[in-house]
Amino acid sequence: MQKITQIYGIRAVIEAINADEHIDKVFIQRGLKGDLFKELEGILRKNQINTSYVPVEKLNRLTKNNHQGVVANISPITFHEMETLVENVLENKKTPLFLLLDQLSDVRNFGAIIRTAECTGVDGIIIQKKGAAPVTADTIKTSAGAAFNVPIAKVDHIKDAVFYLQASGIQVIAATEKTENTIYDVSFEPPTAIVMGSEERGISPSILKAADKTAKLPLLGEIESLNVSVACAVFLYETVRQRIKS
Repeated sequence: MQKITQIYGIRAVIEAINADEHIDKVFIQRGLKGDLFKELEGILRKNQINTSYVPVEKLNRLTKNNHQGVVANISPITFHEMETLVENVLENKKTPLFLLLDQLSDVRNFGAIIRTAECTGVDGIIIQKKGAAPVTADTIKTSAGAAFNVPIAKVDHIKDAVFYLQASGIQVIAATEKTENTIYDVSFEPPTAIVMGSEERGISPSILKAADKTAKLPLLGEIESLNVSVACAVFLYETVRQRIKS
């Protein structure tokens, strides 16, 4: 299994970005100043790279090396362009299945979702460039290596992906408790993209509004929600059930 690559130092991170390395996340020491740091910030903003400002103690835990206030993780996988991924899938499959993750932040949930996605034949996962869980060693481990098998694409905004998929003839179904429809009331047989929300906030209102359909899981106990990776698995296997049956 490919190991996550870590780089450190302001200049090294700048050069890695300019070399089109797949930077998953950059950790920056709070209060960092200087012209070189300002250059780095500009490049991070331009490329919309996931950035977190942290205490120096956090960086010291990430690496024993002279980090100069900056540590970055290079993704162990290669991300796909969303448009190219969708076009390639549509050329080869009549009823594709995509998964959109709206601000999912936990790397282990992400890994578990990738594993289930691989097992249920998902053709691609689409995440947002900023705010999404990075692909870390924990993600790879939790996915049982499935992260190397399922294409993952990054977009500036999930809503853009929703509109592109709809224009490509793919229905978008949002998983939310804010609906009267259960997953058993909705057809997953046509070309479909399922949207799962973040652990804390669920799906953002603008994406809920843009979705073609909404669906929820019936909950019969006292707890009001399921872990997002478990909920995602139920949605994906209901899709499999309907498609096998048809």
